[in-house]
Amino acid sequence: MLLTIDCGNTNTAFAIWDGSIFVANWRCATQHQRTADEYYTWLRTLMNLNNIDVAITDVIISSTVPRVVFNLRVLCDRYFSTRPYVVGKPETKLPVGVRVDAGTQVGPDRLVNTVAGFGRHGGDLIIVDFGTATTFDVADTDGAYIGGVIAPGVNLSLEALHMAAAALPHVDITQPQRVVGTNTVACMQSGVFWGYVGLIKEITARIRAERDRPMKVIATGGLAPLFQQAEDLFDTYEDDLTMHGLTVIHSYNKENP
Repeated sequence: MLLTIDCGNTNTAFAIWDGSIFVANWRCATQHQRTADEYYTWLRTLMNLNNIDVAITDVIISSTVPRVVFNLRVLCDRYFSTRPYVVGKPETKLPVGVRVDAGTQVGPDRLVNTVAGFGRHGGDLIIVDFGTATTFDVADTDGAYIGGVIAPGVNLSLEALHMAAAALPHVDITQPQRVVGTNTVACMQSGVFWGYVGLIKEITARIRAERDRPMKVIATGGLAPLFQQAEDLFDTYEDDLTMHGLTVIHSYNKENP
């Protein structure tokens, strides 16, 4: 069985792939202090609770937090007796090219999403990922990653607004009933929600104009369905895009050692 691990700035997701479907998936808060023993205890407890009795033989990791990778490597070595593939490391190959400025380090999550998007939809893609940051990644006709856009994440923007202005409360993101708010919370929700709708529409339109060709927009991340309800922003939404990409990269490396 393959264990896929996607470590983001806020949460770390684990999923077990049996070769055709994900049989389980869980997530925990990303903490670089968490040890390999803690990871295993947490993971094994969840597997037992869900009556999942399988042997993990392979592991692949995508991490935007480098400090976490060491303990995840120890987890793989100590408890699964395997050396994990780590996206972004030279020994882990990608089935698509990366064409960016020399010396530029691309976030592994962005590469994984590009691989997944190309595998499912072909080239000429804009992949919008709603994470700690809101990222727009562009796949060329042949699937190569050719760059993108990074904007502050939705929840990060709300938190910054709350932290920087003492009189403004912490609010949850939701679609407001009206654009013009009649109280502080409604005003903040409207500004963030419709502001991000405008940001998504404008950036994807400018990418399409710059590329001068039709491009499909794929969304992933938990907040994408919320924004899709308000406007026809995306061609499709896929909540398992990153995990799917990890299985594709793992398979590619197994076939091309």
